[in-house]
Amino acid sequence: MLLLGTLAAAECGSQATGIGPSVLAPQTSQATLTAGSVVPEGIAAATPSTACQARGPLPDPACTPGSLNPAVTPATINQTICVPGYTTTIRPPVSESNRLKRVAATAYGVTDSLSNYEGDHLIALELGGAPDDIANFWDEPHATSFAKDELENQLRSDVCAGRVPLAQAQHAIATDWVGAYCAARLPRCRDGVHFS
Repeated sequence: MLLLGTLAAAECGSQATGIGPSVLAPQTSQATLTAGSVVPEGIAAATPSTACQARGPLPDPACTPGSLNPAVTPATINQTICVPGYTTTIRPPVSESNRLKRVAATAYGVTDSLSNYEGDHLIALELGGAPDDIANFWDEPHATSFAKDELENQLRSDVCAGRVPLAQAQHAIATDWVGAYCAARLPRCRDGVHFS
């Protein structure tokens, strides 16, 4: 089991995911939820350097705040993220993903094998994340990558069904995907603290 730290799943709402307003309520202005970096107010985006520090399964918000694909908006989701296979049309080639993985590894001071990590888009492509922006990319340990993928799938389903607004899903995954995962009561979360 991987200890993640204490994350409460309290105040879960009645939406299909169980993600309540406290988890999904954007703490940023609508202007920050347009194309470009999604940076919580009061946090300045940094150019990645070796000073980046992961916070357990969460990236450093100063180095990896997330960024959005301008083609994905609430008005375009039925032509973009809600179309099966959409992400295959925008996913960067392996050579670009590998380049981003190396840049992120340098920024975060990763010294072990990159095969222990998934090159992850913090805001998933299936939620309108930017495909080739280093502000939206980091090397996520495999120990938690499958759980995050599970949350991304659930949030995409909820966005496309109209149960969760796109901006709220993007905010939840960009700021605390572990808290959103546990609030959604997905199976790998145990008491809001552990993944198994």
